[in-house]
Amino acid sequence: MLSQLQRGLETLYRLEAETEVEHFVIDEEARAAAGVARSPREQLLLQEDDDGVAIGLYLDASVLRNVQGHKASTLVEGQLFGDFLMMLEGVSHFVYVAFRAGRNQQVSALELELQAEVDKYVTCLLSHEDTRGRSEKLRSRLFKEIEYDADLAPHEQERYRVANNNALRYSESLERRYVSNGRVGEMLVELRTFYRLGLRGKMQHIRQAA
Repeated sequence: MLSQLQRGLETLYRLEAETEVEHFVIDEEARAAAGVARSPREQLLLQEDDDGVAIGLYLDASVLRNVQGHKASTLVEGQLFGDFLMMLEGVSHFVYVAFRAGRNQQVSALELELQAEVDKYVTCLLSHEDTRGRSEKLRSRLFKEIEYDADLAPHEQERYRVANNNALRYSESLERRYVSNGRVGEMLVELRTFYRLGLRGKMQHIRQAA
C-alpha cells in the first residue's frame, strides 16, 4: 500500500520517482533512538547535515497491519478510513520532502501539512468515478469532522488549523470550479502547478481561487 500511494501521488503530480518510501520506514525502536518529544501514530523524522537530508517515516504497526490487502477505494468508504488517511499523510510528507530536497528547496512544517491535506482530498476524491456526488461529503469528513490531539502544543495546533482551513477553502473552490461540472482533467493541471509552489505561492493561490 505504501508504494501504491507513492506511485499514485507521483503519477498525479507528474513527478519523477526520487526513491522508494518503503526503504525509509522505521520502527518504534528507531524512532525512540531519535529522541523525539512526541510519539504520534504517524511521524516523519528529518535530520539535515552536510551530506543532505536523512528521512525516516514512522507508522504505527497497527496502521500497516489494518490496511494490508485492501484497495484504496474500499478504505476510503469503510471503517479503516482513519488508518488510510494516516498512511496517506505519511507518504504525502515523504514524497513532498523528497521532491523539494531533490531540487535543493526548503520546506516548512506548515507547507508540508497543507500539501498533505490537499493530497488527502484529491486522492480520496479520485478513488471512485463518482467525483461529483462524493466531493461535498468528503470535504466534511476531512476538514470539518476533525479533532486535534490533546498533547499538541499551541503553536502545533495553530499550524494544523491553518493547514486544515486553507485546504477546506481550496477544496471548496476545486469543487465549484471543476468537480461540479466534470472538469476533473483541468483540475489536475492546476493541482500540478499548485504542488510546485512554495508556501507563500500556495496561500496566495488559495486566496485568489476562493
